[in-house]
This record gives sequence, structure tokens and C-alpha cells, in this order.
Amino acid sequence: MFDLARKLVPRTVKRAIRQRQEARARARLFGSLSALVPPTAAMFDGPASIEEFKANGDEFLSIYRDICGLRPDERMLDVGSGIGRKTIPLTGYLTEGEYEGIDVNALGVEWCQRQITPLFPNFRFQRIDVSNRLYNPTGTQSPTTLRFPFPDRSFTFITLGSVFTHMLPEHVAHYLGEIARVLGSGRCLISYFLLNDESREFIQSGKSTLKFRMTPDGYATTSLERPEEAIAFEESFVRGLYSQAGLRIARLEYGSWCGRREALSYQDLVLAVRE
Repeated sequence: MFDLARKLVPRTVKRAIRQRQEARARARLFGSLSALVPPTAAMFDGPASIEEFKANGDEFLSIYRDICGLRPDERMLDVGSGIGRKTIPLTGYLTEGEYEGIDVNALGVEWCQRQITPLFPNFRFQRIDVSNRLYNPTGTQSPTTLRFPFPDRSFTFITLGSVFTHMLPEHVAHYLGEIARVLGSGRCLISYFLLNDESREFIQSGKSTLKFRMTPDGYATTSLERPEEAIAFEESFVRGLYSQAGLRIARLEYGSWCGRREALSYQDLVLAVRE
């Protein structure tokens, strides 16, 4: 009976109810920053719920601060800044520094430019029109020729969350070169799906949340038709790319994605330094 009554409720009424519920959740979780939080329907860069949006942002603020040693006066580059998920918590922390966010998704960049920058002028966002079959299939620039729109040694901290997990090997190699170019004496934190003996064993035993399959090109993907949906690299391959780029891996935290019971985060996190 209840299910029948629910089906009879007009869509406009259901939409209004959801919007009120979201508004209450925003106010409860974000307080004075609630206007910076996008509608759940626009959350393209992770789980579409206000609660998880908040939890993801808080998780990475702690990682930036406690694991990476981010200070409030640093100059930070966020490659793949999304729609503010990991940025909003930083507005109350990076008070003396500067934040630059770049992303291929126009919706995310426009939202952050409109909602975040007017209140926090030290937080700036711009779109890079790079081709990616998952997020920007009509992009006009190649990931192998893109030059980040910043001078050499512009930043002391760079982060990429869930970016290289959607990029092909040659694209990752080029981006790491650009990261090394614009990073001064500082650190970079990048997330991956790394293949090693342990993660392969978890995948083969069915414990992994992602069913990766190897390709003839030496990387693994969950979709042979559209590889960028999720990509995993051999850990040895990634370590080699860092060495070629002149970056030293200072810390590696393996994630829970493959079935590990204890992990700092879902994806594998690599913290590297340029000295």
C-alpha cells in the first residue's frame, strides 16, 4: 500500500522533497559554507550524497595536513579539482596561501569559480580542455602535449586525486613531467590503483571492489571498451616514472580498493618530493 502511494506522488513533489532534504543536510554539515556545496545531481567526481561529499573532503584535509605536512601558507595545485569536494574544507585551512585548481570538466570549474572564488579570492580555478574519453571526450588538447598553465617551480604542494586512475600510461608519464616542472622544493600526493603481488592476489581471490583485467599494453582496466573508466598500473612501472621525472617517493600508503582490511584511504597514495 505504501509503495503504491509513493508511486502516485508527482515527480515535482518528489524533487522538492529531495531538495529540502539536501538543503537541511548542507546546513547541518557545512554551516556557513553550505552554499559552496553543489547539488547531488552535479557531483560527477565521487559518491553523490551530501554526507559522503563531506566525509571525502574531511578525509583528504587530514591527509594533506597530517601525512603531507601541508601548511596554511603554501601554494597548492590541485590537478582534477572537480566540483569542490576536496577544496571546500581547505578554504578554512589554506588561509595564508594560494590554491590553483584545474580540471577538464566545465561544470565543476564553473561551479567553483562562481561559488568559491568570490568568497575566497586566493582559491582560483581554470579549465584545461584535455581529451579524456570518460570526462571530456571532445577535448581539443592531447594529454601527451599539454603544458600546465603555470611557470616552472610555481608550487610547493601538488595533488592529483582519482586522475591517474583514469589515464593511459603515456599520458601519466607526460603529466608527471609537468608536475616535476611546476613543483618547486616541495611534495606531490597522487592516488593510483597499483598492481603488485598482494593486490593481484586479492583481485584473483575475488576480494577486490574492482575487477581489473590486463591489456596487451601492460596496464589493467575494468573496461576494455572504455579503459579510462578505471586503470591500474604495475607498481614497478609507476616507480620508474617517478625516477625518470626526478621525483623521490617518500611514502606509499596502500589503499583498501583491492580488499585490504586496514588502509589510510580507498586508493593507493604516493607521496613524493622534489628536493
